Order: sequence, then C-alpha cells, then structure tokens
Amino acid sequence: MKAEKEVSVAADYSNPAYYINRELSWLQFNQRVLSEARRKDERLFERLKFLSITSSNLDEFFMVRVASLKDQVNAGYMKPDIAGMTAAQQLQAVLSATHDFVEMQYSTYNRMIVPGLSKEAKLEVRAYDELAPDEKAFVDDYFAEEVYPVLTPMAVDSSRPFPLIRNKTLNIGALLRRKETGGVVGARSILFRAKKTKIKTAGNMDESLDFAVVQVPSGLPRITVLPAKEGEPTRIILLEEIIRHSMAKLFLNYDVVCASPFRLMRNADLSIDEDEAEDLLVEIEKQLKRRQWGQAIRLEVESGSDERLVAVLVKEMSVQDNEIFNIDGPLDLTFLMKMYGLEGFDDFKEHRYAPPQDVPEIPAGASVFDAIRKGDIFMHHPYESFQPVVNFVSQAAVDPNVLAIKQTLYRVSGNSPIIMALAKAAENGKQVMVLVELKARFDEEHNIGWAKMLEKAGCHVIYGLVGLKTHSKITLVVRREDDGIRRYVHLATGNYNDSTAKLYTDVGMFTCREAYGEDATAVFNMLSGYAEPKTWNRLTLAPLWLKDRLLYLIGREAEHAKAGETAHIIAKMNSVCDPDVIEALYAASAAGVKIELIVRGICSLRVGIPGVSENITVRSIVGYFLEHSRIFYFENGGRSELYASSADWMPRNLDRRIEIMFPLEDEDIRQKAMHILITELEDTEQAQVMNKDGTYERVDRRGKDIVNSQLQFGREAAKTAETAREAKTNTRVFTPEKPPEA
Repeated sequence: MKAEKEVSVAADYSNPAYYINRELSWLQFNQRVLSEARRKDERLFERLKFLSITSSNLDEFFMVRVASLKDQVNAGYMKPDIAGMTAAQQLQAVLSATHDFVEMQYSTYNRMIVPGLSKEAKLEVRAYDELAPDEKAFVDDYFAEEVYPVLTPMAVDSSRPFPLIRNKTLNIGALLRRKETGGVVGARSILFRAKKTKIKTAGNMDESLDFAVVQVPSGLPRITVLPAKEGEPTRIILLEEIIRHSMAKLFLNYDVVCASPFRLMRNADLSIDEDEAEDLLVEIEKQLKRRQWGQAIRLEVESGSDERLVAVLVKEMSVQDNEIFNIDGPLDLTFLMKMYGLEGFDDFKEHRYAPPQDVPEIPAGASVFDAIRKGDIFMHHPYESFQPVVNFVSQAAVDPNVLAIKQTLYRVSGNSPIIMALAKAAENGKQVMVLVELKARFDEEHNIGWAKMLEKAGCHVIYGLVGLKTHSKITLVVRREDDGIRRYVHLATGNYNDSTAKLYTDVGMFTCREAYGEDATAVFNMLSGYAEPKTWNRLTLAPLWLKDRLLYLIGREAEHAKAGETAHIIAKMNSVCDPDVIEALYAASAAGVKIELIVRGICSLRVGIPGVSENITVRSIVGYFLEHSRIFYFENGGRSELYASSADWMPRNLDRRIEIMFPLEDEDIRQKAMHILITELEDTEQAQVMNKDGTYERVDRRGKDIVNSQLQFGREAAKTAETAREAKTNTRVFTPEKPPEA
C-alpha cells in the first residue's frame, strides 16, 4: 500500500484537465456574490447591496483581467494557461460566460429586487412617463435649475469629431434630425452650415441624421427622490432618465429621433517600464492620465436601442459583437449602493452584527506599548476594533521615548488617521520611513497624494522595489526604555485602512519579541537599502523564500502521511492558483493528507479527482463582511504550526510581490486562530462547497446545526468584551461558543 502511494505521488499533476481557468473561476466567485442577492431569506437591502457589488466587481475584472487577455490576443501570445486554454480561448469563454452572468444580474434586478422594493419597502424606481403631473413638474424644475447648467451636449459632424468617451462614464447617445421649418439666420445659420453626418438607416437608405452625446455628470446624484405625501411610496428617478427626457431642450434646432444610455469600459491596466522610468512617481502620474483613453473592451447599451445609434457607437468604439452587452435595465448597477444609503429603510437592512468591540488586552485609553509588553496580542477584525492599530502609530508619534517609526502602506482610507500620525511623528523629530506602494491598482492617484504629503512633512518615503509590488503589512516602532532599546511590531493580513477594516475580515498581531523585531528591522533595511541579513528568525518573505517554504510545509505533511501519521492542512485565503502549490497539494492529497481549503475567490484546483484530489475539499464563504484573512494550519505529526500571511497562493503574490508570512507562536493566539478555521469549516449558512465539476453549491444543512461563522465571531467578540469590562482587567479572556478543535 505504501509503495502504491509512492507511485501516485510521482504522478504527473500538470494535466490541464486537473485545473480550472483562473478567469472562469473568478466569474464563478462573482456568481456566488450574485447568489447572495438572490437569497429570499436575506434582508432586502442587503440583497440590493450584493447586486451592486457584482457590478463593481465586474467592472474591475474587465478593466484588468479581460483587458490583459485582449492584449495577449492582439500580441499573438499562444502559450496556454494551466487549464490548457490559450488567451483567445479564454477571452471567448469569458465573454460568453459574462453575457450569461449579466443576463442573470438583470433578471435578479427586474424580477426580484425591483418588485421586492415596491412590495416590501414601498420604494419604486420610475421612468419619466410613469410620473404623476406634479412629479413631472418637480423633475422639470430640477433639470432646469440643477442639471441643465452642468451638461455639455456634444454634436458630431465634419467640424466636430466624435468625442473621446471616458472610461466607465455613463453617457446618452442621440440621433438628431434638423428641423426644416423656421430657423434662425445669421451667426446660428453659419454655425449649422457644416456638412451632415450620413447615417445608414434600417431601410438601407441614407438619411441626414446627426449624432450627439451627453455625458451624465458624475458630480450630480444618480438618484433623485421625488416628493411624496406621508403614507405614499417613496419614488425615485435616475439622473440619466431625467436627462434623456429633456434632450430636446439641449438641441433646440433638432428633433430627437432617439436617445439611449451607453457606457464604455476601457483597458485600465497601467503599462510601466520601471527600468526605464527615471522617476516612478512621475511616470505613474503620466500613465494615470492615459487610463481614461485605453482600448475599448466592453460596450453597454440599453436593450431596445435604435440599431442605427448602436451602429455608430460600435464603429466609433471599434468593439466586436461579443463585446456589446444589451442591458435590460439601468446601466451600471453600482447606483444600488447609493439606494442602500437612503434614509428610512433600516428595517430592511441587517442589524444582527455588533459594531467592532474593544480588544480586551488594550482597554480604551491604555498605552498600547504597556499592553504589548505583557504578551503578544491577536486581533480579529472587524469583530474587534482596528483602533488599537491606529493608536499604535498615533501614540508613537507623540511618545518622547519613540525614536523611529517604519511602515508599509498599500491602501489607506481617504482621511487616514495613520497618515496624519506619521506626518506628526516626522514633525516631532522622529525618524519616519514609509513605503507607499504607488502601484496599488486603482489607488495609484490616491497614494501619490499621500506620498507627496508625507514627504513634505519630513518623512522618508520610498516607492517600493523595481518590478515588485510591496503588499506586506508591517509596522515597526523603535522605543528607548529603561532596559534599553525595544522594538514593537505589528503584522497583519489586511491593509492599514481604518475604513475597510470595518468591512473586511482580517487578523493582526502585536509583538515585542526580539526575534520579530530583528526580522522587522531587516525587512525595512531591505526595502530602503537593499541590505539582506545572513539569517532570519521568524518572518518568511516573498519573493525570496515564501513559495519554497509553503512547498516544504505541504511536502512535509505528505511525508507524515506516507509514514502512517495523521496529516492535515487547513488553509484560508482569498485565492489559490499557483501551479507549483497546486501540484504540491495534489501530491499531498494522493499521499493521504486531509486538505481543507477555505478560498473566497479564485480556486484553480479541482476536487475529487481519483488518485489526485480525493482528499481535498474547497469551500467559499461570501457574507456580510468580505473574507480577507490568510491563515494556514499544518498538523506536522502532532507538532502543529500556524501561520498568518499577507499573501494568497497566487503567482503574483509568491513571485512578484513583497509579502510576509509570520508564525503564530503564543498558545492563546494559536487557539484563537484555530477557532477561526474550525468555525468557518462548520459554517452552514454562508459557505458554498466546490463540486467535482468545479461548480459550487450551498452546504447541505440536513442533520447539522445552523452556523453563520461571521455572526458567531461577532457575538463572541461582544461577549468577550463584556466579560473584560465586567472584570475591569486587561487579562486575556477568550470565550468561544464551542471549544477549539485541532
């Protein structure tokens, strides 16, 4: 039997049939988000929010991933991916799957969300023609006073070329016919003497029609709430509907033949030659300006739009037939997030989740440094507050004993208290070194602004290493104390963003152990001066050793299994698609290792393949919070090891980013991390499990307790915080609803 295992371990695990294409796997993830919008047992406004998220997710997916596929096709790139698909095959499959997905999106909107809003919430989305006379009068006045002065109608003829349509903007295209009667002589007649644009009609006859476009201004609210008497339903109208109805007022000498909203998606992935760039900040600023005018990759038009109008758009945008999406409803469903924010609908929102609780080891007003000296501190956000992390930096900024603060920043909030504290620290004469990652996608402009501000405050700012993104989450505070210099370290799986820390699940750890402090110092010395120490104590970095370390840990479990010992891996992350890691997991599974993966998003491995992945299970949790933490458990023959990391198991994280994996050594912290993994493996309400064919389905609840892991973590955090308050102590208190299991 043992010999048979050794034969199977030596098998070829690179067979494309063993893998799921990364892009198609991502679309399945977005399908899981959409499934939350379709849940009838979910509160109505939460379903509305999930539907909005699917739209914003899809936008980013097209601007980056689909754009990349199109670039590969245009460049003639023929190498297949791990699933055996060429770029052209991937692009075709992705566009086909997206058409089906968009159809399901709008079926959800039209058949479930809109009727539910009207019936349950008494909230109605109206077209102009559906309004009562007094509502029409209100809309007309609103257009004249608020909207009309902002609009810029742009006609197209021989003297006025087709305007550049900016990425993601909502526009209204119109076909116009010049009025033959009346008219104005003089300057106006000269103005309209230009040659007309000939547009071919459906009857194949040329007709003198002009094309015009009006951009829906992003500076005005997309939603307008109409006045209503007490007891009447709340009615809203969308800005594009108001503008479309009033198009004739923008083109007084024309009849409006037709008018329809459209939206263009462009390639927004920056192409930067860092080796040639003399100043990375300046080069990224230049590229950001070009992002608005990248190659068109997706055109959304309203279903039923005049085919002559669509033909003009298709020709001018140079899009293919499969890149045209006919939308049965309002374009860009992200407006639903604005609807979620309307007042008066709290009864239709989720209120079971408690706000972030105090971290028991760090009571409000306490010194973070005093607390850390008592022992390592583990935090589980957003169930526990992110405020101690903010306080860590802000207290260091004004502490006369603090000599230096060093931190990596990937994404921060718009009014970041951490940024303000770092600037204050520099002004107070402390040595402050900040790595601001300028290449954080879609946060580049944001981060450039912060980098310039920090430099002006006196911070030493670096922009990362050439060819690599710095995605690690680490802060080092160097403090002079009675017994000498002490280094305090914060390590985490999530960004230093106080806003998303309320929405994303992440874990973080404070420590002042000397081994971690030495490694943290080494990390920042590498980032700022290329100095690499001869040895490392606890931290494992990508792209240097993290991948090799993971392969070793997975392979070690396989060796334990072959030796007849119990072998077990539990790994929680956002994505897993690295071919080497997946092959190692397949080999471990074939050797008898029990592998339980909790993967929110992309997962390119398949489960249940005979002799390959029969011992692997994959589950995805999509819930009220976005699952973002990365925690890895290896049983190691009864000497278990637990790690947290900023890195997913993807090539970009393991090969092209600065990432950190750190061990969880304190027994209490290990217990807490293990409890997170076990509870999520027991989740029966939010979890979906991968089938052998790569699809996902909800957990079969028959014979099982109903477990909502996110709700349970929130209740436990509230209970722990209450216990700590009652005891009036900062001693560790951990009271899970179930005892942790190994």
